[in-house]
Amino acid sequence: MFGWFQIVRLGLIQACLGAVVVVTTSTLNRIMVVELALPALLPGFLVAWHYAVQMVRPRMGFGADKGRRSTPWMMGGMLVLGAGGFMAAWATVWMASEPFYGALMAWFSFSLIGLGVSACGTSLLALMAKRVPDERRAPAATAVWLMMIVGFAVTAGVVGKLIDPYSPQVLLQVSAGLSVVTAIITAVCLWGLEKGSGSTQAVEVPTHESNERLQKQDFKAAFKEVWADPAARTFTVFVFMSMLAYNAQDLILEPFAGAVHGFTPGQTTQLSGWHHMGVLIGMLAVAGAGSRWMAGRLGSVQAWMVGGCLFSALATLGLVSSALSAVSPEVLPLKANVVFLGVANGAFSIAAIATMMRLAGEGGAGREGTRMGLWGAAQAAAFGLGGLLGTAASDLAHALLGEQRAAYAAVFALQGLMFAVSAVVALRLRPGPAAPRTPMRFDSPVMLKGGSSS
Repeated sequence: MFGWFQIVRLGLIQACLGAVVVVTTSTLNRIMVVELALPALLPGFLVAWHYAVQMVRPRMGFGADKGRRSTPWMMGGMLVLGAGGFMAAWATVWMASEPFYGALMAWFSFSLIGLGVSACGTSLLALMAKRVPDERRAPAATAVWLMMIVGFAVTAGVVGKLIDPYSPQVLLQVSAGLSVVTAIITAVCLWGLEKGSGSTQAVEVPTHESNERLQKQDFKAAFKEVWADPAARTFTVFVFMSMLAYNAQDLILEPFAGAVHGFTPGQTTQLSGWHHMGVLIGMLAVAGAGSRWMAGRLGSVQAWMVGGCLFSALATLGLVSSALSAVSPEVLPLKANVVFLGVANGAFSIAAIATMMRLAGEGGAGREGTRMGLWGAAQAAAFGLGGLLGTAASDLAHALLGEQRAAYAAVFALQGLMFAVSAVVALRLRPGPAAPRTPMRFDSPVMLKGGSSS
C-alpha cells in the first residue's frame, strides 16, 4: 500500500496537471480578451468545451482498468495535456493575424487539454483508490488537492512575471518550457511508482477467472455493470448536484459583492481570497478528522460530507439575507459569511473525494478506473454547466425581478436548495458492509508487473 512518499509523488503530478490548466484557462483567457480585444464568449466557450471533452473520463478509466496499470495513462495524459497547452498558446498568438484559423486551432488544442486531463486525472484517482489505505484517504486527498492549489498559485505567479511585458514570442517560450518541465516532473514521480515486492505492497487483484472476464468485457458492458450499482448511481447524482452548486456560486460571488454592497474590484478579489482561505481550513479540518489519531472522534467522513453540504446551504441563506438586507456589510459581515461558506465547501469537497476513493473499490477489484471516470465526468459536466447556470440564472432573475438585490437573493436561494438536496442524497450513502472481495495475493505476478494498457 502507498505511504506518504508515494502520495506526495501523486500530489506533484496533480500540481503539474493544474499548472498547465491554469495557464490555459486564465492567462490565455486574459490575452484573448484584453490584448487581442476578442469577445469574452470565445475563451468562455473554449473552457466549457474542455469540460465537455471530459465526458470521455469513464472510457479512460476503463482503459487503465484493462491494462491494470495507471502509469502509462498518467504519463500519456500529461504529454497530451502539455502538447495541448503549448498549441493553445500558439493558437492565441495566431488569432492576432488570423482570428478564424487561430480560433479553430484553439478549439483543437482545448480538445487535447480535455483529453489529457481526463487520462491523467482519472488514472491518478483510480490509483489512489487502489493503493491508499482507508485510514489515510482523507489526509491523502487533502494533501494531493493542496499541492494542486499550490501548483495553481506558483504557476500563475511565475508565468505572470515571465510574460510581463507581454510579447507573443515570450508567451510561446514560457508555454513550451512549462509543458517540458511538467512532463519531466511527472516522469520522475512515476518512475517505479507501481512496482514493488509483495513484502512492501499488498495489492488486491482479481482471481484468474474474474480477471479473464474483466479482460473480455468491452467498455459498454463494463459501464453498464458500474451503473447498475445503486451506490455508484447515487454518488454520481451527489457529485453532479454539489459541484453544480459550488461552481455556480463561485462565479457570481464577486459580481454580487460589487453590485449590491459596492465593493471595489480589489475588495471583491480579497473577498474571493477569503473564500479560498475558508476552503483550505475546511480541507484541513477533514484531513485532521480522518487521521489515524482522530479517526471516529470528530465524526465519520460521511458526516463531514453531509454536514459540509448542509452548512453550505446555510451559508448561502446568509448571502440571501445579505442581499435582501439594507444593513451594511460591516454590520452584517459579508466577509465572515464568505469564510464560513468556504469552510463548508472545503469540508464536503475533501470528504466527497475520500468517499469516492472508498466507493471506487467496493465494487471489487478491476473497475476502480471506470468508476472514477464516471464520477469525474459528472464533476466535469457540473463545472461546465455551473458557470452557465450561475450567470444565466442571474441574468434571468434580473430580467424577471428587475432589481439587483432580489435577483441575487433568488440565485443564492436556488444554490442553497441544490446544496440541501446534495446533503439528502449523501445521506443515502450510508456505510454498509463491504462487498465480497477476493483475498490478497502476495505471490501474484500482477502485483509485480501490470499488463499493457489498452
